Amino acid sequence: MSFASRAAIVASSISTTSSASLASFIDLFRNRIGATSKYDFLNNSFNPFCRRPQSTAQVLFRVPYGSLNRNSKIFTSSCSSSRPFSPVMEWQDCTVKIEVDVPASVAYKCYSDRESMPHWMPFISSVKVLEDKPDISRWLLKYEAFGQDIEFSWLARNLQPIPNQKIHWVSQGGLPNRGAVRFFPKGPSSCVVELTVSYEVPQVLVPVASALQPFLQGLLTQGLERFSNFAKSNQPDSAK
Repeated sequence: MSFASRAAIVASSISTTSSASLASFIDLFRNRIGATSKYDFLNNSFNPFCRRPQSTAQVLFRVPYGSLNRNSKIFTSSCSSSRPFSPVMEWQDCTVKIEVDVPASVAYKCYSDRESMPHWMPFISSVKVLEDKPDISRWLLKYEAFGQDIEFSWLARNLQPIPNQKIHWVSQGGLPNRGAVRFFPKGPSSCVVELTVSYEVPQVLVPVASALQPFLQGLLTQGLERFSNFAKSNQPDSAK
């Protein structure tokens, strides 16, 4: 039943000549809809699981979802969410592109070196490829953000790649995530690297889920810019 319908039912229960106070009306309204229900004003619906913000940050960070694009010759990026904000877990996506002054084959080889990623991705603390299962690696994320120290770990399984074109993975345990890196040649000595990361918002970061997308987008952008320098410094002399 909609908010307006519920309000109409309650209002009809009180005579227009009644001297009931506003407080009495509110008490009656609460009794009629149920003491455990709360109205989610942002989503315009009753939600028995709706939480009241615990801090002003939760209110300030709840901004509408949508794409975020930056006009730049260096990179473009976008973020999206699988559904509106709610206390329930949700998936978010971020995509970042950058032009790198190395051939696609060089960029692909550098990105395939998973254990070197902490050198250029700011929030990745360590990556360890399992010796007995080289397609699986153990990842550790450490970063200080939103007033707290954030730390997550997970196992990632690399799926069948397309040499010099695509690397993609899916997590196995730990922080749920998946993603892909694509390499688009722009000439004999340059390419466009496109990174897409999808992740389930951890419960601890749900209150700032809307701010998390542009924040991660910035980190991924920094990472690809550092990757560009990393790839250029690691390309063979014959490719320079």
